[in-house]
Amino acid sequence: MWWFQQGLCFFPSALVIWTSTTFIFSYITAITLHHVDPFLPFISDTGTIAPEKCLFGAMLNISAGLCKYYCDVFLFSASQKTTIFVVHETGAVVTFSMGSLYMFVQTILSYKMQPKIHSKQIFWIRLLLVIWCGVSALSMLTSSVILYSGDFGIDIYQKLHWNSEDKGYVLHLVTTAAEWSMSFSFLGFFLTYVRDFQKISLRVEANLHGLSLYDTAPCPVANERTPLLSRNF
Repeated sequence: MWWFQQGLCFFPSALVIWTSTTFIFSYITAITLHHVDPFLPFISDTGTIAPEKCLFGAMLNISAGLCKYYCDVFLFSASQKTTIFVVHETGAVVTFSMGSLYMFVQTILSYKMQPKIHSKQIFWIRLLLVIWCGVSALSMLTSSVILYSGDFGIDIYQKLHWNSEDKGYVLHLVTTAAEWSMSFSFLGFFLTYVRDFQKISLRVEANLHGLSLYDTAPCPVANERTPLLSRNF
């Protein structure tokens, strides 16, 4: 049996692979059509202009369906930065903040669960990812507040192409690098659930209450039990 066939581990695996594919496809499409600069664009900038915005929104909504905070990610993906900036930023802030809080709580639970439920290695990996996420979040928050303070232009949030001579260029790079870094920390954290979900399986039980739709008498046929989404018995 392959590792992805064990339990329900394909759920976190699918989330990481699909979300990574979303970012990669949108990025490649955006730079191929010269809609963004190849070096460190905002993640949302790669899904701002058609046709990549359709790809970005549709694929990220599928990823959101695999996450716990669907509504926040939906706001982040459905509202482009250049059209509905306030809604987009609200969705982004809530998504990243709730995601960071979720990682922090899960890391605490991992500390309580080791070493009986899972190994100490999982806890230390998650702790490092939380620290990575926290440093990225602090860097992104600080640089973005300064960047959008108004000292570098009032329409800077609509800017998709940057030059090294532009005011705020360094802050822009710091913000975008921190955003990509924080996203990678999220994906890495979700990837740590593979071992946990390998130990989980779902089963379905079918109860026959009659031999036909018109028969109300108890059925002598034994119940049928089959695994759901897993081959483990």
